[in-house]
Amino acid sequence: MTSSISDPPLATADPGRHAKLRAVLHAAVAAVGGVERPGQVEMVEAVSDAFSGGEHLLVQAGTGTGKSLGYLVPSLLHDRRVVVATATLNLQHQLVERDIPALLDGAGAVLERTPRAAVVKGRGNYACLHRIREGAPDDQGVLIEAPSGSLGEEVVTLRAWAEEESDRGGVGDRDAAPSHTERAWRQVSVHARECLGASRCPYAMECFAEAARDHAAGADLVVTNHALLAIDAIDGVPMLPEYDTVVIDEAHELVARVTQASTAELAPPSVERAARRARSYVRGREADDLEDASDALREALEVTAPGRIASPSDQLADALSLVRDAARDCHSAMPKEPKDSGDGDAARQQAKAMVDDVRKVAERMAAASEADVLWMAEREGARGGNELRIAPVDVALTLRDKLFAENTVVLTSATLKLGGGFDPVARSVGLWASDRTEEGASGGRGDSGGDDDGDGSPASYAWRAIDVGSPFDYAKQGMLYVARHLPPPGRDGMGAAALDEIVDLVRAAGGRTLGLFSSRRGAEAATEAVRERMPDVEVLCQGDAQLPELARRFVEDPRTCLFGTLSLWQGIDLPGETCQLVIIDRIPFPRPDDPLMSARQRLVERHGGNGFMQVAATHAALLLAQGSGRLIRRADDKGVVAVLDSRLATARYGSFLASSMPPMWRTVDRELVLGALRRLDAGAS
Repeated sequence: MTSSISDPPLATADPGRHAKLRAVLHAAVAAVGGVERPGQVEMVEAVSDAFSGGEHLLVQAGTGTGKSLGYLVPSLLHDRRVVVATATLNLQHQLVERDIPALLDGAGAVLERTPRAAVVKGRGNYACLHRIREGAPDDQGVLIEAPSGSLGEEVVTLRAWAEEESDRGGVGDRDAAPSHTERAWRQVSVHARECLGASRCPYAMECFAEAARDHAAGADLVVTNHALLAIDAIDGVPMLPEYDTVVIDEAHELVARVTQASTAELAPPSVERAARRARSYVRGREADDLEDASDALREALEVTAPGRIASPSDQLADALSLVRDAARDCHSAMPKEPKDSGDGDAARQQAKAMVDDVRKVAERMAAASEADVLWMAEREGARGGNELRIAPVDVALTLRDKLFAENTVVLTSATLKLGGGFDPVARSVGLWASDRTEEGASGGRGDSGGDDDGDGSPASYAWRAIDVGSPFDYAKQGMLYVARHLPPPGRDGMGAAALDEIVDLVRAAGGRTLGLFSSRRGAEAATEAVRERMPDVEVLCQGDAQLPELARRFVEDPRTCLFGTLSLWQGIDLPGETCQLVIIDRIPFPRPDDPLMSARQRLVERHGGNGFMQVAATHAALLLAQGSGRLIRRADDKGVVAVLDSRLATARYGSFLASSMPPMWRTVDRELVLGALRRLDAGAS
């Protein structure tokens, strides 16, 4: 569902529909114990209008706005099914376990009917009763039947839990399972290609995954994740019930998640494992040929330098062709199960899937398409050494043609405006236009302006963008301090001046610091410096324990510091006095040798664009927006974001990056900031 400048205008707002939306929102907010925000009301009405008019919408909703209800209310009132896709399991869990039930309970008296909601996850997130009851070899070819150390105990516990779930009609969802490791879960689950299918599995009537899909088929609102949406919409593999309206929350992650879902790996151990699995079902030497091909691949990788492979060497190209052809022959040689067979052979199904996966990946790598980026990744300490990886160089056109062309899409996040506008994000997801007009300070509209949008690609679809703001007064609650006096960061790690600055800032804040670093080495150097010079302050460093444990300890003692890398930049919620200082060591540009980012920059430059600004600077702006957003999480939070990279104040691109961050009061005055931190520390409870 799309519109353009030649189409009828977007449907005007319906006062009656808006009144009903506000009534449902009011009841829902009361049910969750929240406070209704003007931005939330604006978002509810804008999302509903987008659904009715069939126009794509981008909504930036700052922290504290209540954006989940901002799209859930119009989604549940829409007259057709809506799919909501999130990037993280945490948000998915929040929607399913808290927000949607509270909304339905609170708004039940206002709604004319009770909508149904369901969650759909990948098949590997559900326990498989066939595997549990019939067994299947694990990665080492050993069937675990009884406790054998901690792994065996975990598997037996998971099996017992799954049987209990089946007896009581439970969901068999991994999130509800007893504590377990990834390896243990693999013993009680299967992926889609390993599944026998409902027509052949003797336990299909009890299948947890099939029950979840049946439930979703009758739901008005389906909650899923970005990856599953990509598989369904882009790859064309039916994973979700029919839909034509989509809400993408955490939309700043969409490109990365879709890219991740389309990334494939190939390494000699995976080829060998597929050959071993196939050997039981192949009478000829096809399995031996596949294992020989894995040796050829290993030899080729040993003489291939890590990093991007713009043009595979003859040896690597020949090895990939060998793997492709051997896997194809091996798969063809494996016997097919009779169509009228009532019993499935799970081990054979799994073996065929593994061999065919190897064939597909090798075929894609051997094709050396300009649409893909191929590189060799170093895997230090990993069994089997390095591996080949391949990913799409760009997903914008794919998203445009497969997602936006077929559906009405609402994208929302706390960080969609980069450099002060929506264009960078709109371009990255495939919503781009050559003819653009602004609709006030908070929004804009993009329309297709012909057959070409200026970079050699087809014109995009109509879209509208709004910023509903935030209930926080960033200018009064926070400072953005740029350490302009420091030398620009170099490649040799954290400099002495930067370490001195960190110690002084932490001392003034009395701890209470979240340190966001661009590398593990930087986080460890800062940790060591603060521990040595401030022994009375506890400093937790990522890697000391699991992240949830570190976050818990950080919150429990406000004078503690937590230093870490990328996983701390987004998604972690630390309100209150425990976090009154956020330190960012340097502008988080992608590494120059990042194969995917460098390929994307070159692609933009080939079309006449600015690769640095559209790729590297946009990437950095998004992370800066997310990282600085860790400071103000509620209305009474106060503090400082300290950026130790002087380029934010001196470089030409600095204003683009700074305007992507929350609108805090900005300064380069070191003494002023230290004084403010001391006052915050003195006033803390």
